Amino acid sequence: MTPFCLTKKLTLLTLSIVGISQAVIQISKPAIAQVLVPDALNPEQRAPEKPSLRLYGGPRTRTPLVQWYLEELAVPYQYASLDIRAAEHRQPKFLAINPMGKVPAIVDGDFKLWESGAILLYLADKHGKMPESIEERSQINQWVIFANATLGPGLFRADRRDREMPRLLQPLNDILAQQPFILGTELSVADVAVGSYLYFAKILLPINLSDYPAVDAYLNRLAKRPAFQKTLGRRTP
Repeated sequence: MTPFCLTKKLTLLTLSIVGISQAVIQISKPAIAQVLVPDALNPEQRAPEKPSLRLYGGPRTRTPLVQWYLEELAVPYQYASLDIRAAEHRQPKFLAINPMGKVPAIVDGDFKLWESGAILLYLADKHGKMPESIEERSQINQWVIFANATLGPGLFRADRRDREMPRLLQPLNDILAQQPFILGTELSVADVAVGSYLYFAKILLPINLSDYPAVDAYLNRLAKRPAFQKTLGRRTP
């Protein structure tokens, strides 16, 4: 075989190998490009999970006080606003959550709870805001129950207001003249309960707090909190 023929064959063989390699590359590239990492395996691409806690409420109800505490705790939640005028709170779906047909109510996973005071205490307990001693825990329970059972009716029942308001606000004024919050130097769930009713009274009722300057200063202090401003502070008369 002459050198020329040998060189020609080697050239043709080389071109054939290059052509095959290019064909393999052209076939392989699209196949590789289609291999995508599923979202479930890639946390950065995974859709954010919905919060497990769902709060049911409605306009002009006590729901904002629960929202305030959830914001203070930085607990994520879904909010379902029921159309009270359309009696959504009386429908079977909601009555399965609260048979009394009242808001606020929560569903936390499989757990259902209603009554604003009970919800506040549950949240405080679950998220580590309750003290360990039974005595201190009972004091917090006392103030939350006081807000719902004594302070609220005493201020909002017109037939009792003139008589009850001095009896309720003067002791509170004395306590708050000595310390910034109900139980001392830090905000607690007791302040959310008591402060909410006092704020509702201030914006909704024809009352004058000039005789109770420490209570008025307390409300102004609460109103500066970002969590308050996002929730209860948006409530208008």
